Amino acid sequence: MSLSPRNPKVAVSVVFVAAMFMSIMDVTIVNVALPTLGREFDIGPSGLSAISVGYLASLAVVIPASGWVGDRFGGRRTLLVAVALFTVASVLCGLANSFAELVAFRILQGIGGGLLTPTGMAMLFRAFPPQERVRASGILTVPMAFAPALGPVLGGLLVTDLSWRWVFFVNLPIGLFAFLFGLLYLPEHVEPDAGRFDLRGFLLSGFGFALIMVGISEGPKRGWTSPVIVTSLVVGVALLVALVVDQLRSRAPLLHLRLFADRLFRSTNAVMFLATASFLGSLYIVALFFQDGLGLSALNSGLSTFPEALGVMVGSQIASRVLYPAYGPRRIMVGGLLGVGTMAGLMSLVGFDTNLWWMRLAMFGLGYSMSHVFVPTQAAAFARVSPAETGRASTLFNAQRQLGGAIGVSILSTALAAVGTSHLVGGQPAPNLTSYHVAFLVAAGLAFLGMLAALTIHDADADHTRLPPDPSPATPPASSTPSDQNGSPVSQDRSPQASRLP
Repeated sequence: MSLSPRNPKVAVSVVFVAAMFMSIMDVTIVNVALPTLGREFDIGPSGLSAISVGYLASLAVVIPASGWVGDRFGGRRTLLVAVALFTVASVLCGLANSFAELVAFRILQGIGGGLLTPTGMAMLFRAFPPQERVRASGILTVPMAFAPALGPVLGGLLVTDLSWRWVFFVNLPIGLFAFLFGLLYLPEHVEPDAGRFDLRGFLLSGFGFALIMVGISEGPKRGWTSPVIVTSLVVGVALLVALVVDQLRSRAPLLHLRLFADRLFRSTNAVMFLATASFLGSLYIVALFFQDGLGLSALNSGLSTFPEALGVMVGSQIASRVLYPAYGPRRIMVGGLLGVGTMAGLMSLVGFDTNLWWMRLAMFGLGYSMSHVFVPTQAAAFARVSPAETGRASTLFNAQRQLGGAIGVSILSTALAAVGTSHLVGGQPAPNLTSYHVAFLVAAGLAFLGMLAALTIHDADADHTRLPPDPSPATPPASSTPSDQNGSPVSQDRSPQASRLP
């Protein structure tokens, strides 16, 4: 593959990795700054949650519409607008003079983030044919692993040595680079028939997902019996039930739920949902465990979390280059989830007297194992999806992954609160490590449930994603992308099994 930036694969990969890195890092880096923001604006812990909830809610509203928007207005245009919107909103967050302004600009960030991920993933999988999807999955793994680990480290340094405003300003150079590079080199792709916009589906999905996200995010803090939480969850679930009924009856649905009729797409989505719940939930608990449990500084906590990113980067190369072509997705996912569950279980044994390097080694193992889930799941999920449906499939894939991460954090936070993070020792309050140990065991349980879901995958369904490109000069190389008279890639169905989709 040519490494020229004009190569569609290189162009899409560079822009998407940079944009994903920026948006994922933003979540963890802002979490580090929350205590400082509370002091700056004189807001209590319960009020500070609006910074995160506003972002998550707007993200949940926009993601369902992202597939249609990308198909209707073009992936290049949509991705560039998303990057620009996220970057500008980040700068505005850094310039905010009041808490209300900050929350408003975080909502604007969420709109950009909601368009960014599904659109970028659809462009990436359109650029790479099925037999090269595992390479694309290796690309996707970099920002998903590196950014959450770097966020706490960078956030600790910026808040300590500069100002809380820099946790938002740091997005400017990354976003500017992604936008300018994309403006110069990104190819365009527009589906010839995106269909009409399903306003009813958008309203049902937007309000339904937003209420669910608010409910599960705030439930552990406010209490699951709180009238606000109960109402949010009940109404949200009712709207989503109505959404499913409406979308299955609609001739032009916003969400193509019939994609779940394909067993490979259905099984890989279930695996990603449970794996993300376990993984992101673990990362959230680990940060609390290091700082509130073991008493580490924010910087030391971030540095101790960082081995997870190294594990993912090492593991993703082995999974994509060696294991996937040889064994297919099923066994790699099962082994990866077994490793995730085992590492989370081992973390439940760490106490005050345990050498911290054992915990860091477990973090490396967690990342290494999770790469063996991320890579094959993303490579196989779109194996039987036609290029015309890739944008809508990416919307569903990212919506359930976002929901899985939020539910994972919520479940583990609830376990933490149920046991209690502190207790009395000699009449004085002290950290109760048992609560963290229980949360780690719950994370292990989620990973093992994901392993059961992985057992439902049939490797034969994704066989064509394991084939190396044909090097024969007599036939066009598999990595080539057809183009129109303007040099823009043209959609072409390379999946021999795509026609099986309903």
